[in-house]
Amino acid sequence: MSGFPVFDGHNDLTLRLLRGDVTAEGVASGLTDGHIDKPRAKRGGFGGGMFAIFVPSPGNKDVRHDEMRNASYDIPLPDPISEDDALTWTERGFDVMDDLENAGAVRICRTADEVAAALPGDEMAAVIHIEGAEAIDRDFERLHAWHARGLRSLGPVWSRETVWGHGVPFRYPSDPDIGPGLTEAGKALVRECNQLGILVDLSHLNAKGVEDVARISDAPLVATHSNAWAVCPHSRNLTDQQLGMIRDSDGMVGINFASAFLRPDGQMNAEFELDIMLRHFDHLVENLGEDRVGFGSDFDGALVPEPIGDCAGLPHLLSALRAHGVDDGLMTNITHGNWLRVLRKTWGE
Repeated sequence: MSGFPVFDGHNDLTLRLLRGDVTAEGVASGLTDGHIDKPRAKRGGFGGGMFAIFVPSPGNKDVRHDEMRNASYDIPLPDPISEDDALTWTERGFDVMDDLENAGAVRICRTADEVAAALPGDEMAAVIHIEGAEAIDRDFERLHAWHARGLRSLGPVWSRETVWGHGVPFRYPSDPDIGPGLTEAGKALVRECNQLGILVDLSHLNAKGVEDVARISDAPLVATHSNAWAVCPHSRNLTDQQLGMIRDSDGMVGINFASAFLRPDGQMNAEFELDIMLRHFDHLVENLGEDRVGFGSDFDGALVPEPIGDCAGLPHLLSALRAHGVDDGLMTNITHGNWLRVLRKTWGE
């Protein structure tokens, strides 16, 4: 599968560096645990992707994962993050991305052509993404400054309230029609992102927020790391109605590898075979078409299926897709071609 480098819609490697779990030099040399480092990326054909700068909520993620092993759950939204706290963390996130590039682990890409050139290269192609826009000021001065530093993708919310809009809680079973959508400030943020050519990520937005983006945006609708609600009725997943809006905009969806968003029972349990992922793949292709589906792993931010394990395990997924009948043309599309198409269209190339 070496001819099919993977561009991935979402990972949280940056968070591990911000927390001090690993250094940029460790990512470059392979002296890490977690899901991503340069040697494992080369073994697995992980060519790069969207590297998220994410401000975590206080608390223990393992507690939330434990709750998500129940037959049903409704985990309250975390408290909002202050702009000052988010600003400090986000600025450090940009510094961490520079550290990764200086260590030779990634190449920060600002155009789709740069991504395409870097995918088969030595360093991972890295597109900078902000997940949850608490650090953005109302005048958008930071948005413009960070765009100049390489920001090319942004999610207005994570699963907590911001001045821009409302996210979905971790709730199963549940549809995503939970609460109000974008605020007036959030609608202005979408318009400003359109002007700059910054991708607006639908993942984590609730149903009304997705509808608001669809009404406002003149760019393709993209959910970087989401799955099919029809297969797993979790609040984080996309309904067929939402998939129709994404299809009609010529956007796309990156399949999320997080166990609880894949398994039909909504369980945070990695012990399952890849046929469940194939069910999501089939449903997304049926509703979006072959040109609008890719990967959005959530590596280093999620519990992924045991048959994959980490980025070195991507060939297991590609082999499962091949056995499922995916030919070379479709394999090229879903591993990187569809992402390159939507990035070019969004970024005005």
